[in-house]
Amino acid sequence: MKSESVSPGGSVLLSLQRATHATLQLIAAELVDLDLTASEINALANLADGRGRTVSQLGAAVGTRPTTLTSVLDRLERRGHITRGTRAGDRRSVLIELTDSGRAAAEVITLTLAGIERRALDGLPAAAVADFHSVLDALVKEGS
Repeated sequence: MKSESVSPGGSVLLSLQRATHATLQLIAAELVDLDLTASEINALANLADGRGRTVSQLGAAVGTRPTTLTSVLDRLERRGHITRGTRAGDRRSVLIELTDSGRAAAEVITLTLAGIERRALDGLPAAAVADFHSVLDALVKEGS
């Protein structure tokens, strides 16, 4: 089924932008004690599974170019949340990994994000959430 470019409630993109802004404010308020920017929170959340990533891999996961990510990583490294090392077998590739303090911050972030998501989506049918993921996937694909 082909949808109209503007939904009955207005532009999907403008609604997504409003929701993103509101969500970022909520995340910042709930994680204020960590003293991290939204970009730093995003990076740590994407490293929370404990797997090291190259700058390119992390950039793809957080949705930003590696050059933009560099300043975020600089700040996280200065604060002792990440280390940058070489990847086994490929000295040209930089591997980003969490330190103990980074793992602790990432755990707080992960739990906080899960709580926000649970509260926001409580009562919505699983099909609606799945459809929302389809919309997000389509928007990511369009931007790629």
